[in-house]
Amino acid sequence: MKIAFSIQQKSKIALLLFCIMVCTILIRLLEDKSIKSMNNAFVSMYNDRLVPATDLFHISELLFDKKDILEKHQRSVILETEQTTKLLGAQDFKIDSVLKKYEKTFLVSNEKDHLVHLKENLKAHQQLEKQVVSSTKGDDIALEQLNDSYKSILQNLSLLTKTQIEVGKELIKESQSLFTGSKIYSAIQFALAIVIGILIVSIIFASNVMKVKQDKFNLN
Repeated sequence: MKIAFSIQQKSKIALLLFCIMVCTILIRLLEDKSIKSMNNAFVSMYNDRLVPATDLFHISELLFDKKDILEKHQRSVILETEQTTKLLGAQDFKIDSVLKKYEKTFLVSNEKDHLVHLKENLKAHQQLEKQVVSSTKGDDIALEQLNDSYKSILQNLSLLTKTQIEVGKELIKESQSLFTGSKIYSAIQFALAIVIGILIVSIIFASNVMKVKQDKFNLN
């Protein structure tokens, strides 16, 4: 009877340990998934937010350079149309390269819309630049339209930058949530480790008690 009771108790403990082992494995898998997601969030923050934000700033610098080229062209006594056109074309090529790089990053819906408007405004801006460069007397209307176009493009860049900040904040919140989940998983693993330790001590203690009783029974 005692042997049967002992086997039954050990079976229960073995089943409990097996369940704890399964829970530990599942928690470990969830923790690995959480860490991977956290790593992806940080990588995305760098590749899809920080780098593109720098690219947007670079575009504004290139636009400023183009504006400076046109102003020098207007102040020039001898209008070197061909040289100015080449300089503007070189800047346009750089802007186009940055935009292509930007398009390869992860874009939310707002970014896609703002990017479409930006590209449209840049094309219109280039046409106005050609009109100003080809004008020998300096078309005041074209210059005014060019300034308005420049402001519109800067507004597009500003909207894209704001979107970068908003999405970056969302990524930070996601990372914080994943970090909190990881801490919970670690706490559960710690609790399971304590339970396993208690069970091991209980098994050892029960075995010692049974051994003592068995020794007494043998002596008698």
